[in-house]
Amino acid sequence: MKKTISVDKTYNDMRIDRLLRNHLGKIPQGLIEKNLRIGKITLNRKKVKSSTKVKIGDQIDLFNFNFQESIIQKKIKYRPSNEIIKENENLIIENNDDFIVLNKSSGISVQGGTKSKKNLVDIFAKSEIFKNSKPYSVHRLDKDTSGVFIMAKNRETAQLLTSLFRLRKIHKTYLGICHGEIDKFKGTLNIDLPRYENKKQIIEKAETMFKV
Repeated sequence: MKKTISVDKTYNDMRIDRLLRNHLGKIPQGLIEKNLRIGKITLNRKKVKSSTKVKIGDQIDLFNFNFQESIIQKKIKYRPSNEIIKENENLIIENNDDFIVLNKSSGISVQGGTKSKKNLVDIFAKSEIFKNSKPYSVHRLDKDTSGVFIMAKNRETAQLLTSLFRLRKIHKTYLGICHGEIDKFKGTLNIDLPRYENKKQIIEKAETMFKV
């Protein structure tokens, strides 16, 4: 099922995520970004980011997506034990007045959601380290990925770090363990990534640059 929204002068120069909320209600930001990323929401038949501003005459298409069903889902509340809080505090490798840096473990989400309970934001919200502040997530790291993660202690630092990540002024390097042998020390892999939705295969283009 396809739904189309035409942009008129009322919404000219408005961010697409804000326009969607104006039309469809209080949709979670993560839900909007996910569906923009996988192409279930497009602007003029193209994938765009949630921060993209629309213009008069633009067409927003929504494909097979039930917003109402997603809206009524509630975020699962997570109350970490003192043991869990201590375990994650022990992973901190830098702690100052503005942010912490920790070596995130695999198997834990950064933020809670409808399908994710245990998460770093709720854990550190109960930590003494954030006693007079609150934790702000400034970038992403998948649940099953371990590695360095930054969490801000105030809104100003969160906005600064988020901007630096968006402008690619902060660089992230991922290390992976591979099976088999690679005949080149560096190169680029262009291999399509298949995924399935309702038993239908969808192919996404992917480019990976590697160095051994």
